[in-house]
Amino acid sequence: MLNRMEMLRIFTVAAHTNNFREAASRLGVSPQSVTRAIKELEELFGELLFHRSTRQVQITAFGARLAGQAQQTLNSFDELFQHNRQQPINDLAGRVRITAPQAVGRRFVMPVLGELMSEYPQIDFDLRLSDAMTDAVDAQIDIGVRIGFIRDRRYIARAVAHIPLFVVATPALLARSGTPDSLDALHTLPTSTLVDRGSGRPWPWYFANDHHLQPAKPSFTTDDQEVELDAVLDGLAIGQLPSYLVLPALRSGRLRSLLDEHRPAPWELFIYRPQRGPVAPRVRLVYDRLSERLADPALLPSEA
Repeated sequence: MLNRMEMLRIFTVAAHTNNFREAASRLGVSPQSVTRAIKELEELFGELLFHRSTRQVQITAFGARLAGQAQQTLNSFDELFQHNRQQPINDLAGRVRITAPQAVGRRFVMPVLGELMSEYPQIDFDLRLSDAMTDAVDAQIDIGVRIGFIRDRRYIARAVAHIPLFVVATPALLARSGTPDSLDALHTLPTSTLVDRGSGRPWPWYFANDHHLQPAKPSFTTDDQEVELDAVLDGLAIGQLPSYLVLPALRSGRLRSLLDEHRPAPWELFIYRPQRGPVAPRVRLVYDRLSERLADPALLPSEA
């Protein structure tokens, strides 16, 4: 069965030609399809649209009025899709919504967005920072950045960088409290703990061979990783922190890396987007630029 828009399109061509066979030829359908569409419209409107004889077809007065209205409706329908179809790559106006972890968003995503805003002022950015995994589909997020694992099939994800974890402390703290020579020794030393804002539970420390450890008596607890870094740099505690936060201090000697033989395999930094329909050119542009820049070791180094 034809839908009403298809029937109107057939009707307007038939009204213009006054010949069902010619209308069928122009539309690439059978004459029977034209006849059927006209009959269904006549039943819907309760009016004859054409006077038919064995020699000719003549549109009725009602049919002529309806044909004019139908043509306007079809024109508006076509203009709707013409106006909103995928724009050329140089027409990128619109909003791009992004989510990222707090520290990664501030330190690495924002500089890239700053570059893009200078190059493409017609793009508007909405950046939401959260260390919790955001449901990008429900939140209508266009692009996400995340450390860890993404197994949800609703997303298209690309691993762009490796993020090692380091156990670090200041030389002054180690001189004062001693240097741990085993994982168990961490229980007797001042350590820091990062709390998951969503659950309120502390994150464990990760080590090789899938070993997890929760320091027994942390001396400093926070829910912000950059505040945890400040506490470690101030010599208040030993902490386990990602490479992108501690490498500058390791290189300068402000921090020392501990228990390197127990360091876990690096985590992966992913950039992802929902797997839904065509991707707008502006979203593709931002996704590709973030992928390129976050994969650059000069921006996100992984080794001291």
